[in-house]
Amino acid sequence: MATEEGVVFKMGRPGEGTAWVKTTRSSACASCSSKDACQGGGAGKEMEVEAINSADARVGDQIVLNIKTASLLKATFLLYVFPILAMIAGAVVGQKVAVMRGTDPSGLSALFGFLFFGLAFIVIRITGRRLSTHASYKPEIIKVRGHHSPPGDAVVMPQTEW
Repeated sequence: MATEEGVVFKMGRPGEGTAWVKTTRSSACASCSSKDACQGGGAGKEMEVEAINSADARVGDQIVLNIKTASLLKATFLLYVFPILAMIAGAVVGQKVAVMRGTDPSGLSALFGFLFFGLAFIVIRITGRRLSTHASYKPEIIKVRGHHSPPGDAVVMPQTEW
C-alpha cells in the first residue's frame, strides 16, 4: 500500500464522491526513473490527482492518499513492460513471415517489431480509459489530518479609525 500526503483543493463532480488533491513529490519520486514524465507533476514539485473521497474531506483539508499496490503494479506493467513484449513478439512474427516469404528477415523483423510496438500504445490507450473508470485504479483519501487555509483564503479584519 503506497501512501502520499496532500491538500484537497477542489471537490469532484456532485454525486461522484471524489476530490482533487495537490500532493508534493515525496522522496520516493526522486528515485523513480519516470519522475520527469509523470503526468501529474511535469517539471514542478506539485502533482494534482483526482481521488475517491471516502474520508469525507473538504477543500483545504490535509489528507493521506492510499494507492493500492496491486493496481499500481498492473498499471506499471501495462505502461512499461507490455510495449517491450509487443515489440519482441512483432520481431518474432516478422522473422517467421520473412522465412515463409523468402525475404530479408531483419527488415521484416524491424517493421513488424515497430508495428506491434505502435499497436501496443493503442491497446494501452484503450485499456487505460477503461481502467480509469474502475475505483481500484484511483487513489483513495483514507484520512483527514487537519485543515489547511491557503494564503488566498486569509481572513481580512476591517481597520478601525482612531
